[in-house]
Amino acid sequence: MRSPRVRAPQLRGRRWLNTDGVDLTLADLRGRIVLLDFWTSCCVNCLHVLDELRSLEEGFTDVLVVVGVHSPKFPHEAEPAALDAAVERYGVRHAVLDDADLSVWSSYAAKAWPTLVLVDPEGYVVAQRSGEGHGPELGTLIRSLEAEHSVKGTLRRGEGPYVAPSAPPSVLSFPSRALPLPGGSLLVADTGHHQLVELAEDGESELRRLGSGTRGFVDGPTGVASFAEPQGFALLPPDVAGAVGYDLVVADRGNHALRGVRLLDGSVRTVAGTGRQLRRREGGGAALEQDLSSPWDAVWFDDQVVIAMAGVHQLWAFDPSSREVRVLAGTTAEGLLDGAAERAWLAQPSGLTVADDALWFVDAETSALRSLHRTGTPDRRVPVVRDSRLANTDPVAGAGYEVRTHVGQGLFEFGRHDGPADRALLQHPLGLAVAPDGTVLVADTFNGAVRGYDPVSSQVSTVVDGLAEPVDVVVVGEDLLVLEQAAHRLTRVRRGPTATRVPAVELPAGPVSLTVVFTPPSGQVADHRWGEPARLDVSVEPPELLVAGAGETVGLGRDLVVAAGFHGVLRVRARTATCDTDVGHPACHLHRQEWEIPVRTGVPGSGELVLRWRGA
Repeated sequence: MRSPRVRAPQLRGRRWLNTDGVDLTLADLRGRIVLLDFWTSCCVNCLHVLDELRSLEEGFTDVLVVVGVHSPKFPHEAEPAALDAAVERYGVRHAVLDDADLSVWSSYAAKAWPTLVLVDPEGYVVAQRSGEGHGPELGTLIRSLEAEHSVKGTLRRGEGPYVAPSAPPSVLSFPSRALPLPGGSLLVADTGHHQLVELAEDGESELRRLGSGTRGFVDGPTGVASFAEPQGFALLPPDVAGAVGYDLVVADRGNHALRGVRLLDGSVRTVAGTGRQLRRREGGGAALEQDLSSPWDAVWFDDQVVIAMAGVHQLWAFDPSSREVRVLAGTTAEGLLDGAAERAWLAQPSGLTVADDALWFVDAETSALRSLHRTGTPDRRVPVVRDSRLANTDPVAGAGYEVRTHVGQGLFEFGRHDGPADRALLQHPLGLAVAPDGTVLVADTFNGAVRGYDPVSSQVSTVVDGLAEPVDVVVVGEDLLVLEQAAHRLTRVRRGPTATRVPAVELPAGPVSLTVVFTPPSGQVADHRWGEPARLDVSVEPPELLVAGAGETVGLGRDLVVAAGFHGVLRVRARTATCDTDVGHPACHLHRQEWEIPVRTGVPGSGELVLRWRGA
């Protein structure tokens, strides 16, 4: 007996993207084969599916309509601006429904990211699959539906509803990593432009671009060679670079490859990977014969290049001399499990850095800060690694190392909380660095902050916030250079401003207008390209001093309501972003200032408090 057909639920969300403002319904798409892709922008498996969908869209351009249903995991992903940026960043070329409250997700009984649902031209669900790797099967089903409904006369051919959005030009496009070079310049992975950019020591003046700027997988001279979403890179020691003929190993995420770059002339060669995504749960051997899966970052550690292999939730090692790769840590199980590297569970490892004898890394999907340590003599034989999620397997990959978690609690434990590390929370961090004092600085991407972890006290604090998806941080003297991915810029931040103590003031009880007057440095202007650049945070001691007006808001003005009869301290923290008036510069500047103001309330005085601040 044939199973009853199930009518596809309606598509009702907060808004539509990539349709030029038109709201779509399944009725509008009747006669077309519709493929719904339930995704979330943080999920590396969802990014893999976006690549699979491109080939289906190209192969069935006049009969297939792909609709991305963005059902967010993290709170930040539900913000409209975050989704706008993700659709642009990952080159989504189909209509996207903003399913912010997961209502469509629920109506289709989706249980995992990604989930794919195929709907026939008459509006009935014909297939539902979770995970990645279903492209060939879906292609077969689409071909069958095309033939069936052509005969029935229920197939409608033609252009789909996708309308390409306009993107404002920018010097950098979704930059992801920055690396100081020996001569003092700075190399930036300009991910959205599929290039590497070398900046002068000031972090602003552009010296050159490496790669053609066209997405592709081509070796050769710098003007011919092409990358696909380069994410991170590792600088080789001079002796190793001299022996192998290239200086830099690039994690070329979109090509599932490692590329070697010679800095002298910018020439590019492929040193690991085939261009195909790793599908098997095994790995190791000759680097150019081994498939990889979304390499996200690279760093030189323990005489090898360590790769954050985000797509399979592992750390891998690449030996430039032997030209071999092997698994270093992780079983491919996605989760948070410490211990021997060969049995540890990771979850989309992203940023890497090295301090002393430890490799520090962030796991984006468990919002965790972790580290890898040598515990003995590593086994550098190239193993074949089976699916070690099964307890009775005995892999040898990574022998001699162990994984430790410092901040993070699990796949669905995230947020923002400072304090003891065992209770602190991050939200999808993607980068990190170690300061000279040993503090581990985490680019806490979805919290818009740089957080600091002190390994001695095991305390987590906020170093700077109010950032637009920070994905990497570089320590340069007393400054931090932060890559703000969603704002397409490199921002210079002065670490830890000291509070300015001002003379005591007397405030009347009741309404008081607080205004901070900011004067940008010469040659700079406030950066309004991505919204209001300034934020103000007000606190008092004792808390009863303010009836209203405490907390953080945008802008440099605040209406306070002051209680009568208190002596206390008013603390005002302000920050704002500026950019150089020369629009060709890719760098911006983040200015921060704090004031501590002794106050006495309920006495005659002005109802206005003005603080003047000149940027330096």
